[in-house]
Amino acid sequence: MAKKIAKAGVKKQKGYLYFVDKNGNVARAMMARGKKKGKGKVEVVAKVGIKKQSGMLYFIDKQGDISGAMMSRGGRKKKR
Repeated sequence: MAKKIAKAGVKKQKGYLYFVDKNGNVARAMMARGKKKGKGKVEVVAKVGIKKQSGMLYFIDKQGDISGAMMSRGGRKKKR
């Protein structure tokens, strides 16, 4: 179950991928959509500066805030 980590209030636009960067800020990049160009520019949308913990998955929810959920680790058990 995901929980809200920080309020950012980002308004999302079509054609952009929103994510939490390594500094804990909300950033966005233009989606490729079939174009064969070089790397797109990444721009910081909101400076939040959260501290990331290992084992957590961070994402931007529908309200434009940062949410996080524990990652499921371990995979399947092998049958003998």
